[in-house]
Order: sequence, then structure tokens, then C-alpha cells
Amino acid sequence: MAAAGDLLLTAAPGGATPGRGMEVISDEVRELFASCDVVFANLECTMPGKQTVPLEPRVISTETQMRSLCQSGIDVLTLGNNHTFDAMHEGFARTRDLLTEMNIRWCGAGDDITEAFQPAIVECKGITLAFLGTVDGSSGMHRFASQSESGVAPNDTETVCEVIKALRGEVDFIIISPHWGKERFRVPSPGQIEQAHAFVDAGAAMVLGHHPHVLQGMEIYRGAPIAYSLGNFIPGNVYWDDGDILTWNRFERTGCISIMELSREGIRMVRQIPVMDDGNSIRIETSGWGDHCLKQVNQLLTRGVTERRYRSEAFRVLKLMPILSHLRWSELRKMRFRHFQKGLQSFLTR
Repeated sequence: MAAAGDLLLTAAPGGATPGRGMEVISDEVRELFASCDVVFANLECTMPGKQTVPLEPRVISTETQMRSLCQSGIDVLTLGNNHTFDAMHEGFARTRDLLTEMNIRWCGAGDDITEAFQPAIVECKGITLAFLGTVDGSSGMHRFASQSESGVAPNDTETVCEVIKALRGEVDFIIISPHWGKERFRVPSPGQIEQAHAFVDAGAAMVLGHHPHVLQGMEIYRGAPIAYSLGNFIPGNVYWDDGDILTWNRFERTGCISIMELSREGIRMVRQIPVMDDGNSIRIETSGWGDHCLKQVNQLLTRGVTERRYRSEAFRVLKLMPILSHLRWSELRKMRFRHFQKGLQSFLTR
């Protein structure tokens, strides 16, 4: 089994041509996916609809980009993320229907809460896998499923553990994919670690997280691999209505494919393979940079994530990084005095 990170198949609003799709995957990555029996990822975008949510940024794709998934080698996608309903129910329904047409299984969202918690079931070589996607409220998600309305499955510990326990006698492996954490943080919070351990204690075989858009560490807890964030896999540009564009730096364009070998006796092997978006294609990263990134985040996790260390990471991401990003000459030359005033005020009030 292979697990990849976030697929941001984005397109510029009103653009004449679609953005990048799965055609940007390199031959070596395609061969890696083809060598696996099951490939899983997080589809962090939606088809367009007549209405959109007021909150920006929105991550809206095109049918051309979505149809490129058909030739990607991906078998299962979680729709459990904070952008699945960016184009309201219509966008979700179009996405769901197109994935079903392409025979790609999905989980994490639905017409009601029962369907949102319905696992995607895969049977392969006598082994049955159940995939569950959930979304934490801190991600900015605005539409959680209810008894009567569509939405995503909430990442409530007690509820998720109940679903896991109900599935234990029906399948061989239960995979939980939570959308959680803080964007660009290299470590999960102590609360996330506690929650992931609760999922495993309830019977989950692995936890595959996403939302931070950067790599976070992996640990093995009671034989279960827990990847707190697999990072970006296809980091498409993110667009605002006023013309602003979010692009990604080198660390944010470095993701991970986790490879797991499963048998009826359990998980035999876990391997992390770094991948990089070099601007032209998504390729396996072999320069040493990707291994360095994985080593760094794994070491941060191994050291232990205390509340103090988590606050230090928050300071780095929320205060230092915005300042350092504007120290490049290309950015400094654009700045005016009012920008310095605004930046100083933001620094002092956070």
C-alpha cells in the first residue's frame, strides 16, 4: 500500500485553461504506484458549483484536472478536508459522482453524517482495508455533516473510536485519515498525539494525517504507523479573488509517499519515500534534501512534543516566518513604510 499527501488540483478563477493535473507525476512515481496494490491520497479540492463559500482561499478544480486522476494509479481518496465543500453541496456532489464514475473509492464526506462516516472498503489478495476520513474543527471547516445535511465527518475522538470498534470484526485493517493540525507546523500538537494513540488503542492499524501542507514526523505506536502529516503531493497555486496567489517554498513542495507492506499477521514493513514538486513534475527526491526533511521532522517528533516545544513552533511559524519571508530583496523592494507599521503591529499583538 502507498499513501501520498495533499492533491491541490487548482485552477485560476476565470482562467481559460485548467491548471496542472496528475499528468505532472513523473514516470518513476507512476511506476511506484503501479507496483502497489492500493494507493491512497487526500483530494483537497472540489469541482465548481453555482455558489461558493465566503471564506478564502477556495480550492476549486476543473473536470479536466479531476479526470486526470483516472490515470494516476490512485485507488482511494479521502474527501475529509476543509475544501471539499468550497463550492457548497453542488461541488461536492459533482466531485463524488465523477470519482464514482472513474471507479475511485472515496470517504470522509457524504449527504449526511451516516454516509460521511461510511468507510471506503478495499479488498485485495484476501485482505480487507477500511479507510475513514475525518476533519478537525480547527482546520476552518464550515460544513460538517448532520443527520439531515451533507458535509464532512467530524474528527471527534469518541465518535471515531466507536466507528473503529464497530469495524474491527468486519475488516483486517482500519486506516484513519484525519485532517488536523496547524498549517506549516513541523510537529503535531500534544492533543493530536493523544488522539492518534486513542485511535490505535481502539483498533486502527494506521493513521495518515494531513492539513499542515508540510511534512510532520512518523512514529510507530503499538505496531501502528502514525504519519501526522504527509505534506503536499501536488501543491498547486492557491488563488484569491483579488488576484493574490499563494505559492509554495521548497520545504512546502517536499512531500512523502509512505509505503506499507501488509499481511494477515500485521504490518510487515513501513518506508518513507520523499517526493518533490520541482515546478515541472512530481518526482522522487534523490538529492538528499528530501531525506534531510524527513529526518528533521522525525527527530522533532522523537524528542517529544511538549506544550513548550509546541509554543516554540508556533512562534517560528506565526511570527518569525512572516518576517523572514519579507527579508528577500525581491520582497523588500516592494515594501512601503505602511507595510513595516502593519508588520510590527501584527508581531506585537499575536
